[in-house]
Amino acid sequence: MPDEVSPLYVRLPRREADLLDRAAFEGKVSKRELVTSALQRYLDEAKPKPELVLGRAELRPSAAPEVLTVEQAAALLQVEPAELERLADAGELPGRRIGKAWRFPRAALLAWLGG
Repeated sequence: MPDEVSPLYVRLPRREADLLDRAAFEGKVSKRELVTSALQRYLDEAKPKPELVLGRAELRPSAAPEVLTVEQAAALLQVEPAELERLADAGELPGRRIGKAWRFPRAALLAWLGG
């Protein structure tokens, strides 16, 4: 038994109507098939997907790093990098010196700030 069909009457802007006519003629398919296919693709793309979809821009925040540099930690705490280094050198901040550079665990800095 063929799929049940419903009539659909729409008014398209002239340019899009001409494009639909041309696509149907060149593709040797009916306008009904083209519209049905486009609608199915549109509805499939409208469903939420975990991956990025062509034709759309989905912004996802990048994961915050677990270990921060002096500059990143200073930005997190909203202080100057020199002040952050002074606090770290004085042992007032949770962090480790690795060679000549300081590294700070994000979670420890946030706990320190909240404590």
